[in-house]
Amino acid sequence: MTVKKNILIVGDILSLAVMTVIGFATHGEVGTSFIVRMGASFFPLLIGWLLSAPRFGLFHEQAASNPKLLWRVFAAMLLAAPFAVIVRAALLHSAGQPLFALVLGGMNGLGILVWRGVYIFYVRKFGRLAG
Repeated sequence: MTVKKNILIVGDILSLAVMTVIGFATHGEVGTSFIVRMGASFFPLLIGWLLSAPRFGLFHEQAASNPKLLWRVFAAMLLAAPFAVIVRAALLHSAGQPLFALVLGGMNGLGILVWRGVYIFYVRKFGRLAG
């Protein structure tokens, strides 16, 4: 695995983690008592993302450094978010809400989009990353 691919994956993981905490914070649910529910949201979304993102070439340098291909983030999230909502519902023994899948996918897509925008800016400003 190349350094560039590792950077993209780590950045995506951090982005999803930050967005998970922000999502829970907007509902006043930050604290150790919510760690299990945060994990039930974060890990299924992460798995869904890591399964869907490669299918859209999101870990390849050509796609990752091209702003015209950033739409692929939302395409991949269209697969990852419903998967995450179904798995989360099963883990928490609750119902999966379609609106939650839209919000989860949209907000996390925006989070990854911001991170990927920073990545593109860095690569264009300072040149290619090692690897």
